[in-house]
Amino acid sequence: MKTTIFFLLLLFAAIKAGAQTSALNIADSLYAVGNYSEAIEELEKSGSRSQSVLLKLARAQKANGNVAAALENYRTVIESNPERVLTTVEYAQLLSATGEIKAADSIFKQLVKKYPMNANFHYQLGLVKEKLQDSTAMNHYNITILLQKNHQQAFAKVAKRALVSGKLMEAERLSKQGLETNPTNRTLLSILAQAYYFQKEYELAIEEFEKLVVLGEGSEFIHSRLGTANYHLERYEVAIEQFKQALNFEDKNHATHYSLGKLYAITGDYEKSEFHLLAAILLKDQILDEEFTSLGLTYKLKEQPKKALEYFDKAIKENPDNERALFERAIAGDSYYKDLETRLKLYEAYLEKYETAGDSYLRKLAKRRVKDIREEIHLNASGQGATIPK
Repeated sequence: MKTTIFFLLLLFAAIKAGAQTSALNIADSLYAVGNYSEAIEELEKSGSRSQSVLLKLARAQKANGNVAAALENYRTVIESNPERVLTTVEYAQLLSATGEIKAADSIFKQLVKKYPMNANFHYQLGLVKEKLQDSTAMNHYNITILLQKNHQQAFAKVAKRALVSGKLMEAERLSKQGLETNPTNRTLLSILAQAYYFQKEYELAIEEFEKLVVLGEGSEFIHSRLGTANYHLERYEVAIEQFKQALNFEDKNHATHYSLGKLYAITGDYEKSEFHLLAAILLKDQILDEEFTSLGLTYKLKEQPKKALEYFDKAIKENPDNERALFERAIAGDSYYKDLETRLKLYEAYLEKYETAGDSYLRKLAKRRVKDIREEIHLNASGQGATIPK
């Protein structure tokens, strides 16, 4: 009888263990395909409170958005076994993600102290320090690189900091170093391209930006930079195509329309120049003197001095210190007005403001034209000449 009872108990235990194993396997399968709620149900039905089950529960609850329950289960596992380092890391990462940054900072500091040669712990502590706006974050990112030469995320952090701090050569060096391990790291390619761009190494910048486009990272930002770089290299048609690509991503970008307006004027397509400059004016909600000046220059090139005058006047109204607009207004007035005195006053208005402090070439042209107009007025007054019809 006793033997029978013992056998039945063993059989019952085996069945129960088998049922638990089956439930855990089902939970694992559900978790793997993203059915987190169902996975949690299976784990809870198993009735087990083992560390393995609690850890599975914590991960499923974390994935399902039940952060409080996940944190509680992580804590229970760690309290039972403080040596579970990877579990401790997961717990600290979740604390950081949910705003409990100081608690996460404390845990990662302990891990770094205990495992000073672990690159990932330094990196994770750097992330937490960064959230705390603690400048020592960069120290931990640099240590990460020293410990792990191919740590892409750490390279991205230190290279980006160098870029935004204006340390362009350092940004270039760090991004190149990181790209040696992974030549398609999009973040590092972008940092390297921008480092070249701001150093005015436009050929090199174009090469890196184009790599990003090939990798499917085309954007308004990248195509605008490609447009500007090609403009500086006087590849105006290529620049136009790049700015048109930028408009495909953001068609209401004032700066892109403005750049296209200027480029079309350079290439002689004044109708398109006019269209894009007017679009830039409509889209910009700040001071518009540069846009008005560029549009005035377009009308000047289209030999429409009246329209040019209108926009140079608007530019000066927006910004009375716009020297180019003041000078170009005189040029346009010289072409439009019949009256010599009116034309003379426009040049004198420019010289009154910029005779000593303005652009030397513009001042020279204005003074020469003032001299010519005064001579013409003198000749007309003495009956030796006549005003040229306009």
